[in-house]
Amino acid sequence: MREQSSDLRETVRRRYAATAVKVAEGAGTACCGPEPQSQPESQSQSQTQPVEVDENFGSALYPTAERDSLPTKAVAASLGCGNPTAVAELREGERVLDLGSGGGIDVLLSARRVGPTGKAYGLDMTEEMLALALANAEKAGATNVEFLKGTIEAIPLPANTVDVVISNCVINLSVDKPAVFTETFRVLTPGGRIGISDIVADDTLTPEQRAERGDYVGCIAGALSFTEYRTGLEAAGFTGIDITPTHPVADGMHSAIIRATKPRN
Repeated sequence: MREQSSDLRETVRRRYAATAVKVAEGAGTACCGPEPQSQPESQSQSQTQPVEVDENFGSALYPTAERDSLPTKAVAASLGCGNPTAVAELREGERVLDLGSGGGIDVLLSARRVGPTGKAYGLDMTEEMLALALANAEKAGATNVEFLKGTIEAIPLPANTVDVVISNCVINLSVDKPAVFTETFRVLTPGGRIGISDIVADDTLTPEQRAERGDYVGCIAGALSFTEYRTGLEAAGFTGIDITPTHPVADGMHSAIIRATKPRN
């Protein structure tokens, strides 16, 4: 089982790495959602193409004003199924952590919301994505951001470090979701909260049926059901759990916003 988990993680890492390289070179491909159609050979390779292969995934889920205010390669590398910064209700001076930060779009948006007295961390396991995110942060002139290399199952931050944890269609890719929930709870300050976009399955779907709807790196096969998600967060210690579907991504599969709080005591 451990060997299978390692294989799945490496599959996800390779897909993310390939995406980062393509975006850096001026092309784009999605991690979540279907593969985009190949571009004509005559198309300029220096032109960055946003990952908008499906209205359910990628940069199309962000308002035009937000997309236009960011480096084009941060937008092009957007691979998520939602816009967690829109629901996290970030406030001036807060510290926020983005799990699976990719090209940095949600980190950069969060950094603007928390302002110069706050801080936005991005965590990713893929060196190519981290390099792309750092380049995007430099181009955006963001000085209150920090990108960390590591896995979301073992977050490289001390306990009680951040006020908010966000994530965009990444937890469903984890091979050990209970560890993600436990680690998220650990790094949050008492009273801290999560605002996560993720893929969630109807309770009636079996794991096999979820797998039929898409591969693991397509963000479908690894999805928890609504009940499983709630149970996992409760087991980690979260309260005030709210899971709200936003739009369907496959039969019985939904993009959803997940909110929860770490109790103060």
